[in-house]
Amino acid sequence: MEPTEEQISQPRQVNSKLLAWLPNLKREIWILAAGQLLLFIGQGFTLVYASIYFVNQLGFSPTQVGLALSSGGISGTLGRFWAGNAIDSEGLGRRGTLILAAVISAIACFCLAFTSTFPSLIAGNLLLGLGISLYWPATLAVTTDLTTADNRTEAFAVTRLVDNLGLGLGALLAGQYIAMSGSYSALFISKGVAYLLFSIVIYVAIAETREQRTESRNLLKNWWQALSDRTLIIYLIANVFFTIYAAQIGTTLPLYLANFVPGGNTQTGFSEQWISYFFVWHALLKILFQLPLTRKLNSLNYVEILLIALFLWSGGFLLLWLTGIISTKPLIFVIGAFSVIAMAEILYSPAASALVGEMAPVNLRGIYFSLESECWAIGFFIGPALGGWALDHPNTVGTNFWLMLILSAGVAAVILRFLKHRITVSPILEQKT
Repeated sequence: MEPTEEQISQPRQVNSKLLAWLPNLKREIWILAAGQLLLFIGQGFTLVYASIYFVNQLGFSPTQVGLALSSGGISGTLGRFWAGNAIDSEGLGRRGTLILAAVISAIACFCLAFTSTFPSLIAGNLLLGLGISLYWPATLAVTTDLTTADNRTEAFAVTRLVDNLGLGLGALLAGQYIAMSGSYSALFISKGVAYLLFSIVIYVAIAETREQRTESRNLLKNWWQALSDRTLIIYLIANVFFTIYAAQIGTTLPLYLANFVPGGNTQTGFSEQWISYFFVWHALLKILFQLPLTRKLNSLNYVEILLIALFLWSGGFLLLWLTGIISTKPLIFVIGAFSVIAMAEILYSPAASALVGEMAPVNLRGIYFSLESECWAIGFFIGPALGGWALDHPNTVGTNFWLMLILSAGVAAVILRFLKHRITVSPILEQKT
């Protein structure tokens, strides 16, 4: 029987609806997103398992692992200052900085794959911190260059969507692989390969997006101009709290779930395979709700969205605290915590990036995003060390660590309220206020 004309056209109509649902973005944004998907699949390989591997397989203490992971913040801090200059320079620019970041990160992953001593663990994390410090400011600057105020938030939402898709796939694949083979080192090797593939995508498909300028650059003047922006500085102080919270998810939380949760499926907590399922659920929620929630709240200004995200983070920490004190059915609280935190991350990331993008003058985007990225260096310096220390002192801190984070969220909320007032009386973000 011959298909009718209506049946033939139906797939085209479905495709048209799908394309209409997707944001209208430049081709380069989608290519960058495809490259990031590869990169974050590799990131997902070790997201759940790094701290567990270093403690349970290699025999390092939680404090040592926390210090090693935090060491990346040291190199990251220095790297981000250099990144601000490199991204806006004629030499490397956005494209060259991205490629360099990927290569350095790949070398770091190969180093961690074969680590056996504390100094080599530190060295690998120092290199990884340097690579990441170059990657994020360059990516945010490229996305800002290729978008307008009308579609910038959705562009950042798309990049976060593919990040989460990659993390989810990587965590799921890694969990099954470990369950079958128990080989953690292969995951770090695969992650390094993913970084190299990302560098190839950038080299082949992404052109330089930095605007050509004829005037000479005065680096000291440019940095002073950015550091004199009081609105930016207030935002950066508040943002450090968010990055400390984010650092707990990939460092403290997996070890906490594996070794400190009564009533899990093992004697001390949950198995690596179960923990990978939690992270896959977390990533799946962010994949499904990233664009719908971003569009739903697009009428709110950026600071209001950040305040909602802060409230959700606090709710997630409360549920994590309950998992450690209630021995019956902790699975319900764990799933609830991952779900609430996923919603917090969905709201936070696009709003934070778009806020900085609209604050920054065109010729200072590299510096502004480098300063914003410094928050992540600080957060990942303080967060893992603080979390590792808390887990090493279960009798005095332990589970109550999550309550400490909730209290800190109150301080962050006060800072954000002050930021909202300042932005309201300032012409910086007219379209969002």
